[in-house]
Amino acid sequence: MAEKVVAVRKNGDGDIVELKLSSGRVVDYKQAQVMAQNGEIEGVNTFRGKDGDLHLRSNADGDPSNNLDNLPTF
Repeated sequence: MAEKVVAVRKNGDGDIVELKLSSGRVVDYKQAQVMAQNGEIEGVNTFRGKDGDLHLRSNADGDPSNNLDNLPTF
């Protein structure tokens, strides 16, 4: 069963650097990207941005409260 992102940790620039999963496990951003691509994290996906880099985002569902930037921090 896939885990969910329940909280995030941001750096001084406001970028997400770690994610806390529903199991309590903390993973870094790159690890979360791989897990999302493998279907191991529910409700998120990866996309290639205009900068050419791979990014992680919440699936669009019309609910802004579950966007990664709006999740609680830890």
